[in-house]
Amino acid sequence: MIDFSNGSVFKLNPARNEDLGPEVAPLLIPGERVVSCYKAMRDYVVFTDKRLIAVNVQGMTGKKKDFTSLPYSKIQAFSVETAGTFDLDAELDLWFSGLGKVRLEFKGNSDIRQLGQMIAGFAL
Repeated sequence: MIDFSNGSVFKLNPARNEDLGPEVAPLLIPGERVVSCYKAMRDYVVFTDKRLIAVNVQGMTGKKKDFTSLPYSKIQAFSVETAGTFDLDAELDLWFSGLGKVRLEFKGNSDIRQLGQMIAGFAL
């Protein structure tokens, strides 16, 4: 499982659903759809309409991948922090039942408010 306590693992940029969606397609249940994708250097996060899937690409070749599935139904609370003048990164903190806090950091060009609204729509 990904070490979510190390926020620096995720410096996410928006990515195209067409590029990353097929990577997680075998994990999706019938009727589940990819809503939004974000990519770091090698790792990436896919938001579906049911869960967040964090993918940790491992090894030299990148063929080995760890897929961590975090269902929205287990979110107890969440926090959105927008980018500022000097702190250009935005942050999304999610508290999951049984797991604790998960922090994702996004580059300033990410629309963190829209992402927070999406999470609210699925979790509330």
